[in-house]
Amino acid sequence: MSADWKLKCDSQWELGAHGVPMSGSVDWKSVFEKKPFKRNLLKNPSPYGVKHTIPPPEPHRSGMPPPPNQPPQFEPNGNFSGWKTSSEDLPYDTSGIPPGVVVCQLPKYRWFSLEQRVDLKAEGLWDQLLDEFQPEIVIEDWYEESQLHKSIYQLDVKLLGADGKTIIKQHKYNPEENLGSYSHTWKKVSHVFSKYGPGVRYIHFLHRLKNKFMVEFFNTKVTDSSIIIKTSKAIVK
Repeated sequence: MSADWKLKCDSQWELGAHGVPMSGSVDWKSVFEKKPFKRNLLKNPSPYGVKHTIPPPEPHRSGMPPPPNQPPQFEPNGNFSGWKTSSEDLPYDTSGIPPGVVVCQLPKYRWFSLEQRVDLKAEGLWDQLLDEFQPEIVIEDWYEESQLHKSIYQLDVKLLGADGKTIIKQHKYNPEENLGSYSHTWKKVSHVFSKYGPGVRYIHFLHRLKNKFMVEFFNTKVTDSSIIIKTSKAIVK
């Protein structure tokens, strides 16, 4: 019976053809049911309810304060189930204000973080695959060019050991935006982990988005975040 499930997995993903180790001790029925390959291992990849294939909506700017019976908005709206979220207030930037100039109001910036930790074995992968074959781990993300600030997006992805703490590999990305031209598009972020060494059991995925409050609330959105495990490896020429 186990051999039948092994054949089904091989037929589904062509594991043997790509040199993937297929030990008889693996629970192949569980692997087949969890379908760990070529599917997104992140939960709720589009928490803002938007897609990168459709241009981001233009923000509504009324310039009016919120109604007196309604508190001002400081957190983004969305369905953040599956994500651990947190916020970090940033100090006011007064570096560009000449001495003696009185400023009535400055924008207030805040980082909004979303993070997940993926248990690779719980998702159907097995020790021999992760330690010996070391399949490529493909990270992809799309963030909105919101024009709020020169730094509006940060990504930090860690490959962790069995203790869930030891960092085996890490990828950080902290771009600076060109505020000289208004594009307001989705920007793709991607990275491929390969040859990362044995011991990887978890992936910690974190991205930070900058929000701004000045009379009204403006945020930076993200969408179509993904972690994909590939059964094949790129051919190096």
